[in-house]
Amino acid sequence: MDSSVSKKLFQGAAILLLLLPLSASAWIRSPVTNFATLPDGATNPEGIAVGPDGNIYVSTFAVGGTDSGAGEIFVFNKGGRLIRKIIVAGSSNLLLELAFHPITGDLLVIDFGNQQVLDVDPITGTSSVFATIPGGANAGPNVLTFDSDGNVYISDSFQGIVWRTDQAGIGVAAGEPSIWVQDELLTTSGVPGFGANGMSFNNDESVLFVSNTGNDTIVRVPVNPNGSAGAPEVFVNSVNGADGLIIDEDDNLWIAANQSDEIVVLDPTGRVIAKLGDFGGLTRRGAPIGLLFPASLVRHGKHIYVTNLALDLRLFGAAPPINAIWAGEVTTHTISKIRARIPPVNGLP
Repeated sequence: MDSSVSKKLFQGAAILLLLLPLSASAWIRSPVTNFATLPDGATNPEGIAVGPDGNIYVSTFAVGGTDSGAGEIFVFNKGGRLIRKIIVAGSSNLLLELAFHPITGDLLVIDFGNQQVLDVDPITGTSSVFATIPGGANAGPNVLTFDSDGNVYISDSFQGIVWRTDQAGIGVAAGEPSIWVQDELLTTSGVPGFGANGMSFNNDESVLFVSNTGNDTIVRVPVNPNGSAGAPEVFVNSVNGADGLIIDEDDNLWIAANQSDEIVVLDPTGRVIAKLGDFGGLTRRGAPIGLLFPASLVRHGKHIYVTNLALDLRLFGAAPPINAIWAGEVTTHTISKIRARIPPVNGLP
């Protein structure tokens, strides 16, 4: 092609971009920045929570083990500086979600390796069993959430169950949860091999939304007037690796899509209104740039904080998803942050 023709085509494309309406920028993904870095040797940040002290608590699903042999939680201040490491006594090295109970203030932690929920002292790391998940090795406790009465809900990724206890850990009996809902829509034979995962109530607590990671779905579970579960149904499909899920004050769903390395935002009707963040490779230190296998997210002030699990699923014999090789090359593990802002979108009513 003649160079003068190429120049004119380039100039024409540039003018076209300038003429596009400003709201087209909604699909230019908001930049992800690094919030904090785990210490050397610490791997696979998974759960994340904001403490009553305003600090950020991060648990690790340390597939390669930890120096102590137990699970570890790292506490960062709002500037991303590490304040302390908590070694969770009596736990496995495979911790998932953690959350502070909204009424009691207790720090509850999912110990996936031992199929239990622990009540952990956020300073000393001493722990007691809050609830043991029935099913033995078939159980896959993953995420915690709460209703306004202080009841505790625990997703079980392998048995397709959401369990429930009261705020003292009593379901069927002390330390033994009750089945709140069990359904095939909460199980999976897909990749990653986790069914029921992230979950959150909408603002009036009429619905519990549950991510099904392996099926790439968000499941809608109505809440009956007596607090029991209605019949689950698929709310939306095709969220690639739907993992952590939070709901904002407008009932929008913010979902960590762990296989597409992004945050997907849905409005209450299920319409996608934003796709935020992306993966941009690794730094020279082997740290993710942007998001890599984002697992859990929490809102704090003007930002969403996201754990980069960076889990190489080939370690579990799974057919490798597209981000597995990158995850296997990570040597420095990080937590990211992104502005909690939904850009304008053309065509919304």
